[in-house]
Amino acid sequence: MKDRFSFRQFDVVQEGCAMKVGTDGVLLGSWANGGHRILDVGCGTGLIALMMAQRFPAAEIDAIDIDHDAFEIAHRNVEQSPFSDRIIVARAKVQEWQPIHRCVHDAQTLPLYDAIVCNPPFFINSLQCPDNKRTVARHAETLTFSELMASAERLMAEEGEISVVIPVEVKSLMDEAAILVGLFPHRICMFRTTDRKPPRRVLLSYTKKPRRMESEEMVLGDETYRRLTGDFYL
Repeated sequence: MKDRFSFRQFDVVQEGCAMKVGTDGVLLGSWANGGHRILDVGCGTGLIALMMAQRFPAAEIDAIDIDHDAFEIAHRNVEQSPFSDRIIVARAKVQEWQPIHRCVHDAQTLPLYDAIVCNPPFFINSLQCPDNKRTVARHAETLTFSELMASAERLMAEEGEISVVIPVEVKSLMDEAAILVGLFPHRICMFRTTDRKPPRRVLLSYTKKPRRMESEEMVLGDETYRRLTGDFYL
């Protein structure tokens, strides 16, 4: 596994981070809708936060992770990027997170997020990895889908949107968690590694208000994939 990935506008160092740079993060960072204020939950190396900063030049981004090493690595990657003035990295649990006031004029109101992005833990009732850091990063016991959606409902603005990437087989659990806190499905994209295989991952977004449902499919390397990721890969 490479210790450094170079993208068009930034580099990502990942040595010591449990969750490495992978297709899931690149997909979500390319696909998710943004806004003026963005929260990256479980930021890992900081990849998705950096991608969102590149895509949305006016955005202010908070990136949080409960793992100390991930926090340190993400902070370093952000500091060495062109977007360091717009991204704040913090070690925190989203269940307890309060949005950061970036200026004194915002101090009287809670600065809610226009967009939340998360590549969440998704292993449920499965054998845990001997590496504790990887267990925390991959197992939903550390952040259940219900906790994620309840936090999103609390932290999102009225017109806000949360976007996630998960395995297809747990989609129904994420949908149920969203519905239970009053969020509505808005966008869905099924992702295949090849035309001949069934979808492996699904990108989902949810909003506070009902919107027209948008649906698409994407195959690794096809026109849609190249259009989404073309501004990032060298």
